[in-house]
Amino acid sequence: MQTVRQAIPATPDRVFAVLSDGWAYASWVVGASHIRDVDEGFPAVGTRIHHSVGGWPVMVQDVSVVLEMEKDRLFVLKVKAWPLFGGIVRVELEPTGDDGTLATMSEEFVDGPGRFVPEPLIAPVLKARNRESLRRLADRAVNDVRYAPGGANRLDS
Repeated sequence: MQTVRQAIPATPDRVFAVLSDGWAYASWVVGASHIRDVDEGFPAVGTRIHHSVGGWPVMVQDVSVVLEMEKDRLFVLKVKAWPLFGGIVRVELEPTGDDGTLATMSEEFVDGPGRFVPEPLIAPVLKARNRESLRRLADRAVNDVRYAPGGANRLDS
């Protein structure tokens, strides 16, 4: 399992607002290129984000499913880019004393051929990808007015 951390100068509720906006997923998750649909009720446990991974013309269409969710604190997804891999991504949010958040992202491959890649080979790639994903998540939480208190989570609101 690979774990990275990022201090975010935004409150956990604001960071969680980005996590709970399934339509924003491709804007902060490195590798996700297009969101095709988001289940009604997302991010409730069992709901899905229907996404594409990769770049045209080689895109894999798949889904990610919410396994656990605790508002403003925990978000766990079963992510897939089949036939390459399936994994578990866990994002934990801890408030800091300065109205900020410490975000911790962990990922491990659990399905597909990707789980057989030796840890020393995959670790640097996963850490770099997840570090960049947390940077993008931070940018959205800090700078996007839709996630401000009282702001709308959707462009169409």
